[in-house]
Amino acid sequence: MTEPDLLRRHRAVLPDWLALYYSDPIEIVSAEGRHVTDSQGRTYLDFFAGILTNAIGYDVPEISDAIRRQLDTGVLHTSTLYLIRKQVELAEQIAELSGIPDAKVFFTNSGTEANETALLLATQYRRSNQILALRNSYHGRAFGTVGITGNRGWSASSLSPVKVSYVHGGYRYRGPFAHLSDAGYIAACADDLRDVLQTTTSGDVAALIAEPIQGVGGFCTPPDGLFASFKEILDEQGILLISDEVQTGWGRTGEHFWGMDAHGVKPDIMTFAKGVGNGLAIGGVIARGEIMDCLKANSISTFGGNPVATAGAKATVDYLLEHDLQGNAAKLGDRLLSGLRQIGARHDIVGDVRGKGLMIGIELVRPGGTEPNPPAATEVLEETRSRGLLVGKGGLYNNVIRLAPPMTLTGDEAEQALDILGEAITAADHR
Repeated sequence: MTEPDLLRRHRAVLPDWLALYYSDPIEIVSAEGRHVTDSQGRTYLDFFAGILTNAIGYDVPEISDAIRRQLDTGVLHTSTLYLIRKQVELAEQIAELSGIPDAKVFFTNSGTEANETALLLATQYRRSNQILALRNSYHGRAFGTVGITGNRGWSASSLSPVKVSYVHGGYRYRGPFAHLSDAGYIAACADDLRDVLQTTTSGDVAALIAEPIQGVGGFCTPPDGLFASFKEILDEQGILLISDEVQTGWGRTGEHFWGMDAHGVKPDIMTFAKGVGNGLAIGGVIARGEIMDCLKANSISTFGGNPVATAGAKATVDYLLEHDLQGNAAKLGDRLLSGLRQIGARHDIVGDVRGKGLMIGIELVRPGGTEPNPPAATEVLEETRSRGLLVGKGGLYNNVIRLAPPMTLTGDEAEQALDILGEAITAADHR
């Protein structure tokens, strides 16, 4: 079957709001390393990794073998009503890696479900339905997480089980404090947080939830120390800090294992998903024991922490630690950021290059100013694809190219991507 035939069938039975990349969407049918191949036999260097999910790459023997060993037992599922050895082993490992005192771990099927669980824990622990979130944030597509998403393009409904107040801090490039120094920016955002607490809440707020680097929002990267300043204010009132590490976890930012570590604070709750399963559906929540255990009603998870997903995730975490993929992300991320900034200096449509490690955003603007340029981003997306490179796109105005390749990326592949991105940006600039 051709890709146009599959697209026709897709549109007939799947929702209109289910987004597809490219004017001619592709079907990926095989993959190896950092490369994927579509149904027409075209091979691409993958610089988006299934939205940061294939963190180790494709067809990694250590991970595939771990999954096959579990499949060979015949046990794909038991539910959390039974002991699951790999679930326990993975939870022990993640609890230690988190650095959260007395940590406990609950496994889910996705980042959305992890953030829903974090909201449940925080609101129950604090006996409050008030949540603070950042403008331009994204935390998932379920009822509660849509309610705390600060980006209209992803907020399908104004209805919400929580009362949310939004604060500044995540998106610096075109915000009201963009002209300030790092220290000035942090101080202004902290003042805004205090003002929001005093004017839009009744004081007994449950938690502030934040992505250390805003993912869907366009890899927006606040100055280091911002959340340390925020936490001082939160601690004054006993408000919990939830770090949404769905995209920033597992060493992807290079300098730290968790994105929030750049700010010198430990959150009360962390959520994770995506890269930990290297393509398997798994997410989870890490929290201080007293917070995790605050629920008094019975609960289970039918599929969360299932034997197959935890076997694959345990092998993934072991692999990234044993091969120092955090160090690789730091080294190649620096090379990509440097190269992209050199490209950006030659093109007026590049307004900002930002990020950390292998999590980089290129914000495209109208020449001569900072007006968002969504058509240029669409053009770069198509031009990179035509040259054999897959990238992502996002941002509040859908004008940001998002780069997040597997953390096993090589130096030669990084240089190849820079060459293609340079050509694609040049083509978009000349339109």
